[in-house]
Formats: sequence, C-alpha cells, structure tokens
Amino acid sequence: MKRRNFLKQLSGYVATGLSGDIAALLAPYRSSPLASLLVPMDDAQSDHLKAYGVTYHVVQAGIKAEWLLNYRGGSFLLPDGPAIRRDAALAGVSVEPVEESRVTAIRGEIEASNMDAVPLEKAPKVAVYVPPNAPPWDDAVTMALQYAGIPFDKVWDFEVLGGKLPGYDWLHLHHEDFTGQYSKFYLIYAGQPWLAEMVRFNADAAKQLGAATVPALKKAVARHIRDYVGNGGFLFAMCTATETIDLALAAERVDIAAAFADGTPMDPEADAKLDWSKTLAFTGAHIEPSPQIASFSDIDGHQVNAPARRQPLGAFKLFNFSAKIDPVPTLLVQNHRQVIPDFYGLTTSFLRSRLKPSDVVLADEEGAPWVKYINGNHGKGTWTFFGGHDPEDQQHQIGDPPTDLSLHPHSPGYRLILNNVLFPAAKKRELKT
Repeated sequence: MKRRNFLKQLSGYVATGLSGDIAALLAPYRSSPLASLLVPMDDAQSDHLKAYGVTYHVVQAGIKAEWLLNYRGGSFLLPDGPAIRRDAALAGVSVEPVEESRVTAIRGEIEASNMDAVPLEKAPKVAVYVPPNAPPWDDAVTMALQYAGIPFDKVWDFEVLGGKLPGYDWLHLHHEDFTGQYSKFYLIYAGQPWLAEMVRFNADAAKQLGAATVPALKKAVARHIRDYVGNGGFLFAMCTATETIDLALAAERVDIAAAFADGTPMDPEADAKLDWSKTLAFTGAHIEPSPQIASFSDIDGHQVNAPARRQPLGAFKLFNFSAKIDPVPTLLVQNHRQVIPDFYGLTTSFLRSRLKPSDVVLADEEGAPWVKYINGNHGKGTWTFFGGHDPEDQQHQIGDPPTDLSLHPHSPGYRLILNNVLFPAAKKRELKT
C-alpha cells in the first residue's frame, strides 16, 4: 500500500471511530484462513439496525464490502480483522468468520439463485432536512441514523436555497408540509406555543430569503430538491413530505394554500391548474378543498385526519424482485420479514390511481387500492417514498415519547429506512423494470 493511501486509510479509521492502531489497520489486508466476516441479516442477527452502522463505517474507511442481496435476509460480507470485529462486538452485532472455501460456496449459491453480490464502494454523505427549531414530534429516519451510528448533517431552507445540497449524496425529508399550510395543525393545536413558534420561524425565513409567503418559499425549496435529484442525488421521504413535495411542485400556477390563509374553500379550478409533469411520483390528484379537514389531497389512501374517510390499518408485503435484473428495487426491500404491520402518518399510503406509470411499487397491501413503498428515477437521480410516521408506533401522536430503538433492534420497518441510507454506496447498475 502506498504511503499516501495508507495515511488516507488511517485517517478514515480515526474519523469514524474505528481503531487507529497500525496492527488493527493492517489486519484486514493480511491473508488468513478466516479472510472474511459475514454479517447475517436473517434471524441469526442480534441487532439488525446497528449492523448497517458497522457496515457503513467499514465502507467509510475505504475498505471493500459487499451486500449479498437475498442471501440470508440481505447479509453483508466484510473483511476479517480485529478492528472490525471489535466494532461489531461493541455494537452488539453478530458476525460469522468464514473461510475462503465458504465464501466460494456462498458465491456459487448466489450465482445459481435469485441472489446477487453488490459491491459497496463509497459511504454516502447524509443530510436530513429539518427545521433548526426542533418541532414537537420525532423523525424515524433521524432516530435510525442515530441508533445505527451513521453520521449526518441537518439542512433546512437556508442551506437548500444556498446551494448546499450538491455536497450530499443522500437527502431525507423530515415531516415537512411543502404546501406551506403547517400540516393544518391549527385545526387541532391552535394556541399551542410550538405551533405559534413554527409559524413565526417560517415567516421570518421567508422574509430573509426574499419569498413573498411561506408557501412561495416552500415551492422554491421543493424545486431545488427536485433539481438535486435530477442532478444525481438520492432522495428519501416519509409521511407528509412525500405527498406535499409533489403538491408543491405541481402547484406552480396555483396557490393551494390560499384556503388555509383566509379560511375560504379551495379554488374550484385549482385541480385543473396543477402541472403534474413537474412532479416526482404522483399525478392527477385532487386537492382537499376544505380548510377544515386536515388532509392535503386524495393521494393518501388512509386519510388519517379525515374521520369519515379514515381507513383501518392492515399489513403490507414487500415485493420479490430479480436480484440480477433489478438490483435497485431488490436492494431497497432487503429484509428478514416480507409482511410488515402497517402504521399511520399524516400521509400513510399512496393510491395506486395516483401513481405515475414509471413508479416502481416496492410494497403494498394485498387487495387494497393503495401502496406503501415506492421508488423511481428523476433525471440522473433516484427518489424513494415510504408512507407513515414511525414503523414501531402505529398511531404516534404529537407529544408522545420517541421510540426507543434499543427495544426494536430487529424492526423490519426501520430496516427499510436503513436500506435506503446504504443505497448510494452500492455500485450502480441499470434499473431494467
């Protein structure tokens, strides 16, 4: 190894908290009858969520790793070495030392089955879009990143409009209402100090950034996020952000927040003025016309805040894709469970009739008119939308305590989130669906 590369590798270990001693650094490169560590992701794994963090740090250190799609729940193959073993042990992550002969047998099994081995090349730089003044609810992605030990930065409107997004490989949208209606929280939480602060903070931001209104500011932010994806970024969103970013993108010629502002019904021509060619995932939706119903549109199949239309929860099932032909959707559904209990959010699901033909459905509820988990391309980049708020809290309310992920280390719903975090690290192949 050249000195320059060695020093770079060493700094990577120090930066990520891995062991910095020379012997541990060199250990993975020494030949050994136990040359690899298998990180099983089936029921043999003691902490599925932290396994992503261990793998992330190995890749961040510049060390070769592989994602074994459809092999034992989507296991990881890492080089063997004291530093990696120590990190896994400290995180409570199960690893299995495997000899070269066993690795060869695994590769043969992969070659002969609906499996694939995908190299993980570069640890993505992660950003979470979230207001600087913490809102009174929790974000599942932020909690997953913190629990797994994956570093991330926080960005908001100032950073987005200031051109900071190209510095990140992966962006998650916190539970933002990009229509500028504050999720219609005023219907239930009027007078609450946190809501008044949210309104004041956003209004000040709009003024500082030269936007006429908060809805106008959010439209501009949505367009910048769409451009980030078009230029090769990876976008992941849950709950409100999935539906409202597309509504904001479609509403270039109409103010869909006007009813919120003055309490009058929606412009009856609003739907006709929406331009769905500008959106990422959805098309042909109808805006909720009443400012007195805490729903945005008919994109969401469950309508959790429209009592007369609210649908009960069931379970959603992950689709089975061809690992060799369609590695992208295969990667995004890696799990040790195929059927997962559903969970509510302000946007819980997506009506099939509102999907664009190019969308790839990753999970749905059998026989239901809605789907749960979708993916697609925009320009050079990729987006993934996952309905609901918290995979381990079916009806999470504002003010409820955050989910303790140490009580849910095998959560299949949180695994889907972390699949997306590692997605940009995978060596890219063409999506053929």
